[in-house]
Amino acid sequence: MKFVIFLGDGMSDRPMPELNGQTPLMVAKTPNLDRMVREGVGGWSLNTPEGYYPGSDIANLGVLGYDVTKGYTGRSPLEAGAMGVDLADDDLAFRCNLVNLSDNYKIMGDFSAGHISTEEATEIIHFIDQKLGSDQFSFHPGVSYRHLLVWHGGREALKTIPPHDISDRPIAGHLPSGPNSEPISNLMRESWKILADHPVNLRRSKAQEKPANSIWLWGEGRRPKLSIFKDLYGKSGGMISAVDLMHGIAANIGFERLHVPGATGWIDTDYSGKAKACLEGIERHDLMFVHVESPDEAGHAGRLDYKIKAIEDFDHLLVGPVLEALAKRGPFRAASLPDHPTPIASKTHNSDPVPFAMMGENIRPDGNERYDENLLKSGSIFFDPGHTLMPAFLSGEQI
Repeated sequence: MKFVIFLGDGMSDRPMPELNGQTPLMVAKTPNLDRMVREGVGGWSLNTPEGYYPGSDIANLGVLGYDVTKGYTGRSPLEAGAMGVDLADDDLAFRCNLVNLSDNYKIMGDFSAGHISTEEATEIIHFIDQKLGSDQFSFHPGVSYRHLLVWHGGREALKTIPPHDISDRPIAGHLPSGPNSEPISNLMRESWKILADHPVNLRRSKAQEKPANSIWLWGEGRRPKLSIFKDLYGKSGGMISAVDLMHGIAANIGFERLHVPGATGWIDTDYSGKAKACLEGIERHDLMFVHVESPDEAGHAGRLDYKIKAIEDFDHLLVGPVLEALAKRGPFRAASLPDHPTPIASKTHNSDPVPFAMMGENIRPDGNERYDENLLKSGSIFFDPGHTLMPAFLSGEQI
């Protein structure tokens, strides 16, 4: 039997006054996700354990069947794996966002620097490494606004804040804090001095695009200690995503990383390319995990129209074609869910449970007909903690 998980990052939300008390999932046209519920079962999963920040690293590891209270060391070390950066035991890795700070470096104007292109960002990160890099600090380019800093011999006992948690808010009070935070805060402030007149930013300003005028460091951690997925579950797997975090998770758990050239992490991502890659990958693996970042990015941007579009494209261009092809090839199971909610109103993640749909071999319909947050009340099954969903999904036993 083959298995596919469709992960719509940040896809769920909370009721919104502008939608008459409904959510983006409730108003979006999602016939294929609805079909999964109608022909299978619906319920909810709590992917973020109590006491943990509801980040995509924590929540996606939960969906993948990993108990993050064991072996998880932080977000950035996972991304380092995707970049081919081998961390030493005394290295401390940080996510290095290129951001736009407005109002004379007082406000988080855009946590993605206007979704800066990878080509522009790579030029800037190399420049930062030349100017601020040292035997102690090294900068490594990633994708779009997402990059990596390694603090060699770095000291922990500091606190950092994701930039998307303070969109359009003052950065005062949100810079790195704690006993060992000063070197990291200093790097961020030094970046202000060298990036304002960088040629990439001058070009972006001239084109009325947001300049990447600062770095933002967060998500620190050391080398991860995660078990190989096949050792845990006896199944091989492949990962499709546009973001280094997910490719880093894949590298650490032994998944093949399938790259789709048109995958961007934004609403212009190549959903059809991901569907094609999924169907190619399922020929050589037991499980394909297809991650789509665009609903999450739309939530962080506070763009209701983009979030609805991202959900509908996820349904029409990815879920539908893959389900149609799977039905023709033999026994399968498919599931779809978010990792966490990213509500439009707050522009950041929360720890609410998320709705899931599951259909396929040996799964009996439970009477639900619509995929949305109403499944948090009407769903027949729940997984708490969320890492228990994967073993049930892969078991093949009756659900």
